[in-house]
Amino acid sequence: MAAGWLLTVVAMVMAAPCLAPAPTPSRLSRLMSGRGTAEPGRFDYKTRYFQQKIDHFGFVEDDTFKQRYLIADRYWNQDGGPILFYTGNEGDITLFCNNTGFMWDISKELGAMMVFAEHRYYGESMPFGKKTYSNPKNLNYFTSEQALADFAVLVRNLKQTIPGARNSPVIAIGGSYGGMLAAWFRMKYPNVVVGALAASAPIWLFGDLTPCEAFSAIVTNDFLKSGKECAKSIRRSWDAINDLSSKAEGLQFLSDTFHICSPLQASDVGIFKSWLIETWVNLAMVDYPYEANFLQPLPAWPVKVVCNFLKDSSLPAKSLLQNIYQAVNVYYNYTGKAACLNITQTSTSSLDDQGWYYQTCTEMVMPSCTDGVNDMFEPMPWDLKWFSDNCKKDWGLRPRPDWIITVYGGKNISSHSNIVFSNGDLDPWSSGGVTKSISDTLVAIFIPDGAHHLDLRSSNKHDPPSVQKARDMEVQYFKKWIEEAKIESDDIYNFPNH
Repeated sequence: MAAGWLLTVVAMVMAAPCLAPAPTPSRLSRLMSGRGTAEPGRFDYKTRYFQQKIDHFGFVEDDTFKQRYLIADRYWNQDGGPILFYTGNEGDITLFCNNTGFMWDISKELGAMMVFAEHRYYGESMPFGKKTYSNPKNLNYFTSEQALADFAVLVRNLKQTIPGARNSPVIAIGGSYGGMLAAWFRMKYPNVVVGALAASAPIWLFGDLTPCEAFSAIVTNDFLKSGKECAKSIRRSWDAINDLSSKAEGLQFLSDTFHICSPLQASDVGIFKSWLIETWVNLAMVDYPYEANFLQPLPAWPVKVVCNFLKDSSLPAKSLLQNIYQAVNVYYNYTGKAACLNITQTSTSSLDDQGWYYQTCTEMVMPSCTDGVNDMFEPMPWDLKWFSDNCKKDWGLRPRPDWIITVYGGKNISSHSNIVFSNGDLDPWSSGGVTKSISDTLVAIFIPDGAHHLDLRSSNKHDPPSVQKARDMEVQYFKKWIEEAKIESDDIYNFPNH
């Protein structure tokens, strides 16, 4: 999940004097969850569809649409075993099902059924079919509130129609935007879910709840951990690019040095810099301790590998940028198969860019900025007006930057219960996450050496002890919630004269 921050930062880059108009911002939203390729044949699930109301909160629009969900019950204890319910993110639900190995790893131990629910307006769950995005009025029901209502209605239906599921306690699980939804699901529908695991969920990255520079500071710190010269080299690269790109021979040098598929023109410089920004952000997000194919095929601890090429920030501009290329090439060409680099593509993921861009222009407004001093980027202040004008131009509407705080309470959430918030110290999205426990039932688990929702990935022999411990704690909370729900259910059904 990176669009909230990155869309704005790139917008600022593109708005700088003499730079090109912004590239299609939607492509940047791949990062929001950045699911990679599934491990073939590992997961066995059934695909189902449920007729959902298009509008849960009004009575005029009474049409329905098919919401897709996936269900896996191989290890489910049909005598009231729990349901692990994944709150789908901004993309095809099969991507999340096939890449949330933690749920599959623990389903046998818990005797749990797993359900992966697709978010409306993504994947196959289109409220107006092929016309969903063609008419702005059709997007009026594209909100997190409607999506949560979908989840609640689906859960109630499953419990009513699946034999043995009536008393099954339901635990919401999600990562990134899905993690935000998991937390909000428990907050809004405590009668439906007994608890939630919100992994890498930046629920406080709205309004003025978090300093706008916090995200970029964590990205920078990830590179600083591999040596001060690494971050310094990246910071120096912006001036080097600006100087060289002012002349035709400099543009040719950049095109040749970075092996760019289409030669750079003066109007492409902003796109080129946004591509580099996105690359550094991606690397920070997916700094996993083992080889992974998440956004791109990458080596273990990719930031460390990248920083091996950036050990001297004092080099002349051309030499410095040649090293920057070597670093970038780790991200884009670890397999050695890329003949050239395409600056309009930073991920092999197939998430739905368009849908998330729409959400960032409505509810999901996450202020972001850089200062060029405490981070390794060019100074770019947060400009809500610019962002709003861009949304108006592209979608014909303006965002409501404070709406999420109004709906979900901002930092005033102490009245809620049974939510575990997990965050890794390498993950830039932890800047807007709950990293300190609020109460005995609103618990924060902080994961040293953890990148973007590392705890939701499959167990790996190279996992740091911190994430192994985090997963163990999460399972213990699940068991606690399940036991509490069982006791409560027994009390209800054994109540005299019930």
